[in-house]
Amino acid sequence: MQPLVDMFGRTVGDVRISVTDRCNFRCTYCMPEDYSEWLPKPDILTFEEIARLVGVLHGFGIHTVRLTGGEPLMRRELHRLVGMLRGIDPDLDLSLTTNGFFLRDQADALAAAGLRRVNVSLDSLRRDRFAEMTRRDALPEVLEGIEAAGKAGLDPIKVNVVAIRGCNDDEVVDLVDWGRAGGYQVRFIEFMPLDGDHAWRKDAVFSKREILDVIGARHPFRAVGVDEREPAQRYAFEDGRGEFGVIGSVTEPFCSTCDRIRITADGQLRTCLFALDPFDLRGLLRSGASDDELADFFRAAVWTKGPGHQIGSRGFVQPDRPMVAIGG
Repeated sequence: MQPLVDMFGRTVGDVRISVTDRCNFRCTYCMPEDYSEWLPKPDILTFEEIARLVGVLHGFGIHTVRLTGGEPLMRRELHRLVGMLRGIDPDLDLSLTTNGFFLRDQADALAAAGLRRVNVSLDSLRRDRFAEMTRRDALPEVLEGIEAAGKAGLDPIKVNVVAIRGCNDDEVVDLVDWGRAGGYQVRFIEFMPLDGDHAWRKDAVFSKREILDVIGARHPFRAVGVDEREPAQRYAFEDGRGEFGVIGSVTEPFCSTCDRIRITADGQLRTCLFALDPFDLRGLLRSGASDDELADFFRAAVWTKGPGHQIGSRGFVQPDRPMVAIGG
């Protein structure tokens, strides 16, 4: 089967699949504090439906699958889905993005089922600030979860940090030092307009250039592993003690080489994180569509993928759903 290609010649190789919209945190850059617009259980894709979609996408040559949420570990028996997906292809690049809170209790089962690696969100090492940003006092549990993931053999452990000016930008070097000491790949992400309160401001973006300047003043580094398909530019420390990454989603967008699509927990296909017009996969699945019909649907939807998110332009429109309801 020919690869999935959009009208700009980009080939899809990566799918992010949200398994739930529910989350035990209330991160300020992701959702309102009082958010409660959870999807009804019947609207959420079953494990069998997710596995079927991944099977169809695998036929297009898609080899990278990331499970997301909400908080994906709030989905009961997630290890069972991991095992189903691993059964599609033993070499599938299968990973998970999590806030880490439940990792302590689930890391071993996930690894045994075939999960390869995890990305853990951690925006501060200060307990008071962590509680302020996530609206939950849970830093010790997250740190224990990261440690458990390492012991379970999930590797590499990437730690995602949303850098926000005036909030946690003064911890950039502290987070880098913590990552170097623990063997974690810390990745800084520019603050994007996906917050539920629609309070994003461009002047709150702590830019990729600023992040590099702050780190470089303490630790010499060099760029490594350039891969146009990857959003993060990687950097290795000159002393050989690890590496870090920066995702310049706002100031240096990678839209022209983006190779990913997203499927929300309720089965809506989004060709971009900022897409305004999702495609209803769930309706097609539950109407008895064949795999060939699903494949045709993917081809038609991906072909419409736009050139980029246009953040900062006069015509930019923030998606109606907050990040938690789209999937990271």
